[in-house]
This record gives sequence, C-alpha cells and structure tokens, in this order.
Amino acid sequence: QVQLRESGGGLVQAGGSLRLSCAASEPIFSSYAMGWFRQAPGKEREFVGGISWSGGDTKYADSVKGRFTISRDNAKKTVYLQLNSLKPEDTAVYYCAAARGFTIATRTDEHIAWGQGTQVTVSS
Repeated sequence: QVQLRESGGGLVQAGGSLRLSCAASEPIFSSYAMGWFRQAPGKEREFVGGISWSGGDTKYADSVKGRFTISRDNAKKTVYLQLNSLKPEDTAVYYCAAARGFTIATRTDEHIAWGQGTQVTVSS
C-alpha cells in the first residue's frame, strides 16, 4: 500500500505563502488521483483540493479556489499544494491522501492511504 509523507508546513503571517509537499513510496504513484484535506481543532476533516492521476484535472473547495494550487510530478512521486494569500481560517493540519482510482475524489472514505499531516498556522 502506498505510504505518504507531507512536509512544508509552518507558521506564516496572513497574506503569506507556503508550499506543501507529499512524497509517496509507491512505484505506481501515477496510478492514483491525489487529494489534500485539512482538519482544524474541533472540526471535521475537509476536502481542500484534488488532482487526477495525470495532473490534467484539478478540483478545489470554494474556500480555497483562486488561492491554492495543486500540482504533481509523477517522476518524483510527489504532489504539491501551493498556498497563497493565506488567512487565519486556513490554520489546520493538512493531509495528503491517495484516492481509490484515477479520478478526483472529495470524500475521506474514497481515499485509501493518508499521510501523517503537517501543521499550517496563519497568524493575523
């Protein structure tokens, strides 16, 4: 089963940027659509965005559309989440996840593997 590891989280001021990375151990990484989710204290884990297996299709939550960008490099077995114009309400633990198939999935139960998460904190 694919194993995932996120990195790149940290503390940033409102309006700032971060780039999260998610490295996969599975040689067939390119067979999976990938998703990014986040979970704030006391809240449910929510979909942030997803990217198809080829990288040709992306989807975003309305709350991050126009500010966050997902990309992937299948040769490096890595998916990225660029976070721009960050707001305090973006503060959460961010997780990457591998979907069951080639196409983007938005529900947590549609994903078969998860990273350990990386903390993003946005100060006002």
